[in-house]
Amino acid sequence: MKDKKEKIDFEQALARLESIVKNLENPDITLEDSVKQFEEGVKLSRLCTKILEDAELRIEKVNQNESPT
Repeated sequence: MKDKKEKIDFEQALARLESIVKNLENPDITLEDSVKQFEEGVKLSRLCTKILEDAELRIEKVNQNESPT
């Protein structure tokens, strides 16, 4: 995963997650590599969830501002 100072967007995180899943499906991956990939995948999954939650909040806010009172 990229350095914390370097932002990664949703699409990049999702693409990396897909790559990790493909790697983990490889029967020749070592236990150590699979654990490292899994750890990275969990971090990316949490990041994707956070980005989606933030987007949902923004959409709800826009909808509330445009609702008739």
